[in-house]
Amino acid sequence: MLSFDSTDVDSTDAAYLDELAEYVAVPSVSRDATAETMRTAAEWLAAQLSFADGRVVATAGHPVVRGEWLGAPGAPTILVYGHYDVQPTGDLAEWRTPPFELRVDGDVIRGRGVTDDKGPVFIVLKTAQAFIEQEGALPLNVKFLFEGEEEIGSPHLPAYLREHADELAADLVISADGAMWRPSEPSLSIASKGLVTLDVEVSGAGTDLHSGRYGGTVANPVHALSEILAGLHTADGRVAVDGFYDGIPELSDERRAAIAAVPFDEDRYRDDLGLDALFGEAGYSTLERLWERPTLEINGVLAGGKYTVIPHVATAHISCRLVPGQRPERVLQAITDHVLAQKIPGVRVAVRPDEGGVPAYTIPADHPAIRAATEALAHVYPGQDVLLAVIAGTLPATALFEEVLGAKTLFFSFSTADENLHAPNEFMRISRLREGMRAWERLWRLLADGPHRLAPVRGDGTR
Repeated sequence: MLSFDSTDVDSTDAAYLDELAEYVAVPSVSRDATAETMRTAAEWLAAQLSFADGRVVATAGHPVVRGEWLGAPGAPTILVYGHYDVQPTGDLAEWRTPPFELRVDGDVIRGRGVTDDKGPVFIVLKTAQAFIEQEGALPLNVKFLFEGEEEIGSPHLPAYLREHADELAADLVISADGAMWRPSEPSLSIASKGLVTLDVEVSGAGTDLHSGRYGGTVANPVHALSEILAGLHTADGRVAVDGFYDGIPELSDERRAAIAAVPFDEDRYRDDLGLDALFGEAGYSTLERLWERPTLEINGVLAGGKYTVIPHVATAHISCRLVPGQRPERVLQAITDHVLAQKIPGVRVAVRPDEGGVPAYTIPADHPAIRAATEALAHVYPGQDVLLAVIAGTLPATALFEEVLGAKTLFFSFSTADENLHAPNEFMRISRLREGMRAWERLWRLLADGPHRLAPVRGDGTR
């Protein structure tokens, strides 16, 4: 068993937290950071991988960080995935502390990216370094791939992965991204939802119009867009788009029973969100809707402002989270057909799908990686049941790894879903850092040898 005495993490371990602070301090916001800033974050990671020939490799977008330690002949090979880019900060006035200054706040550390995904990646790096320093080797062959565009949908990862598929081939991908569901028990995710996004644009006159001089004589694009958006759902929360649910199997009695057995306090869930009532597709429990049902959400509407005009254009941003059985291109086509079928006089309507639709991803509950990860978590959290959950969000790389490498992805992150991912005041529990190191150590040993040892995958992903 590795000794993490030199890397135990608590609020007094200033040297260790200072190292993580260097990483968090780089404002690697992939949406708008400079190329130099993104490369700085990548170079910091590459330096941490000196034992594995860590290096920064160019792509058509932000670079990836690669590394490999292949000194275990005959042992399985894993590919560790994560990302070094982060979300924008949002309104700085809502942050308790500067977002790119790591701060200790009681039993948590705060800063943009600390839990998504810099802290979880840091855990893997420290685990690997401890193996090398204390045992001189890793228990299995490990390749590393850290990207800088996950938060913008990984637009350049598919081409890069296909071009370097032979170099990145592995028996399993382990993702340091993908949070545990909640802090009350350890969990593993056996699925994540897919994603498609699009805009609906309604245009009218060639320019904004004075609402006094022209009001009542022309169609208002905001009114028309509101009518279209209202028609996307029925009153009981079901998506009203023909074909939206095509391909989704019925939720089995067994799965419903398994979900019902998960401890879940709906009243607390509602109260924690500051709501008077929950709402969603009729006929399903809150947890069934969260884990098993697709969604169509209106994420924003842009038009006019607080001044007296009739806007000449109104735009809605829409996203859909998909479940197994749905095909992204068919969902987009169904929504497009539904929207364009609504003939509203006096305006023009356009649907603009975004590129990069992602299908839903699943890994069988009896997969060797899930069994090994369950045992690893049980070792670190004795006496606690390990919950098999679903990530209601989307991790674009998972389906890509399965398609290109024929390998399943195990989510093994020590982030937790309540840690303000993508929001102001992002934080991570300090205890998760050392717990994560112990769990990654145990997981690697279990995958390398014993009843959960990985078997090689064929090109089609089977064993």
